[in-house]
Amino acid sequence: MSGPVLGLCSFTHDSAAALIVDGQLVGLVEEERLSGIKHDKSYPKRGIDWLLTKAGLYPTDIETVALHFRHDLYRDAAPGALAHLLRPATMRRAIPRARSFLTVAANERERLDALRRRFSDAALTQVLHHRAHGLTAFAASGFDDAAVLIVDSLGETQTTTIAHGRLDDLGVPSWDLVRALHDPASLGYAYGAVTQHLGWRKADEEGTVMALAALGDPDRFADLFTQAIRLTPDGFTLDPRLFPLRVISSRWPRVSKEFIARTCPPRAPHEEITKVHMDLTAALQRRTEEVMLALARTARDTTGSARLCVGGGVAMNCVAIGKILAEGIFEEVFVPPAPGDSGTALGVALAVLADRGEPIPAGVVGACYLGPSPFDVGRSSPGMEGIIGRAELAPAQRIAAALADGQIVGVCNGPLEAGPRALGNRSILASPLLPDVIDRLNRDIKYRESFRPFAPVALADHAHSYFALGGASSPFMSIAVPGTDLGRTMIPAVFHDNGLARVQTVDADRNPLLADILKEFDALTGVPVLINTSLNIKGKPICGTASMALDCLKESGLDALLIDRRWYTREDVR
Repeated sequence: MSGPVLGLCSFTHDSAAALIVDGQLVGLVEEERLSGIKHDKSYPKRGIDWLLTKAGLYPTDIETVALHFRHDLYRDAAPGALAHLLRPATMRRAIPRARSFLTVAANERERLDALRRRFSDAALTQVLHHRAHGLTAFAASGFDDAAVLIVDSLGETQTTTIAHGRLDDLGVPSWDLVRALHDPASLGYAYGAVTQHLGWRKADEEGTVMALAALGDPDRFADLFTQAIRLTPDGFTLDPRLFPLRVISSRWPRVSKEFIARTCPPRAPHEEITKVHMDLTAALQRRTEEVMLALARTARDTTGSARLCVGGGVAMNCVAIGKILAEGIFEEVFVPPAPGDSGTALGVALAVLADRGEPIPAGVVGACYLGPSPFDVGRSSPGMEGIIGRAELAPAQRIAAALADGQIVGVCNGPLEAGPRALGNRSILASPLLPDVIDRLNRDIKYRESFRPFAPVALADHAHSYFALGGASSPFMSIAVPGTDLGRTMIPAVFHDNGLARVQTVDADRNPLLADILKEFDALTGVPVLINTSLNIKGKPICGTASMALDCLKESGLDALLIDRRWYTREDVR
């Protein structure tokens, strides 16, 4: 067995670290959950320190440090950008694009030097970005053979890849590239461009756009998006007259004057959301689903696999994932808990092991609770001003009773989950039976747009009575599915305007406390389903520490908060 491997996603966005020691995954932790800075792009010092402490190691013990990009490919791509000088629609941006690629490569070289100084005894390796995504998705699935579809905004120059994932007789994973699309053909770029045009933050609030899409008419701008994102025999292309050629700089807009003239002016964040905004998002979302379905069919045809793993930022579009599942193209569809860039911290470490001929480590398959417990990181004595705390001997019963009584309760318990979805350990729970629960959550607790839906969590052995899962499970809240007749009748609050719900299925093996809460709530109400949203308010990351969770209690309309086995309330709501 080789020495410890530290995998990093750093210096871009969603910084994270993963550590593998002696064939065991020590953990995966996103820096934002410890720093309080959403999409933190800094060197993930807090996460690394926690991982090393947990493993009883020092930086000098690390044998290999792996990073989630290959900066040399940015440098190599710069000359190719000049080919865009030959097309009128792209010629103005060709030279700035080349320069931006060279700038990224130069910045990365400086950062690599800094890593070498921090880990002077370790070998430093860089892993192809889409390979990192692909190994994360395939290894976590537990499949021995699968098509692996990665769709994001940009990884070096790749934006979409289809690969064949396999395990050999020793359990060593391979990621064999079958097809690749390169920038400027980028579905993530297009989705982010419209997100930004409509006043939300790209690479952050695409979920808001997906939610708003359910309220619009996709036919109004259908022809526009058919032109803007054109399907081809190899995949798709973007029309540069509508989505201009990418330059890696915020100074260059992502939608064209023609796009604006044919849709609407840019919306400021504070401006009213109107019908044209709804219709624009609806058309974008439908085109995204069409492209993702086409890519999934290509993945099936080119690999022959009956199972699909999906990763990259676009994999967080749960409606598109649900459409792939519903089409029956694959027998199973799997999205890892951290399909975005933070998950590549694990993928690069897996790549190092695979290149050594080592199997997938223990603790990877099906795992999501991979980070620190509430008091592992942060202030050892969180600020308690205005807060009352007391021991709770029966937390599941206490929470279920409070929820049945109409309260909304936060949970900060056990190891932190990886990825963008709260999966019960850093969650806000509420009863789906309350008539005003969605308005209360959006207005008084999350401080976000009123049209945003909330996801349900259900006991796995009851979920199919309420949600049309088609035999699938959804432990990481990755798939939006319709409701059954019973579901739509009993718990209409959990279904969005499009009739879908992004459900999480849970059992006692995966999350004992959450399963017990659901069982107790079922005993009180007859419904084994709750609303589960992330423990945070808009603009802030999911609370990774006890200190952050208590701040959330103070700053929001939460009625109570459980941290491990202690029950906290504000003095003004006793």
